[in-house]
Amino acid sequence: MFHSSIGLLRFTGILEGISYLVLLLIAMPLKYFFDFPMAVTIVGGMHGFLFVIYVFMVAFVKFQKRWSILWGIWAVLLAFIPFGTFYLDKQLKTK
Repeated sequence: MFHSSIGLLRFTGILEGISYLVLLLIAMPLKYFFDFPMAVTIVGGMHGFLFVIYVFMVAFVKFQKRWSILWGIWAVLLAFIPFGTFYLDKQLKTK
């Protein structure tokens, strides 16, 4: 997985997807139901960092492989949907 740019994109996509799910399913309920806002602060910061890395990796792979701009937009939009990066990972496995 770490031997190619697509492999690195898949890895960052998985990490970004996991961080998004942790933010939505664990940190936000801790903030709003258990009055523990620090969870969102910590997990949100980590998720933001991973999201930026993911966007850079999408741009890098898009230009390296000369894929269309629509592919890059699609890959970034999938990051806003829960489980979206896992769907992209499945697509990238077949490429």
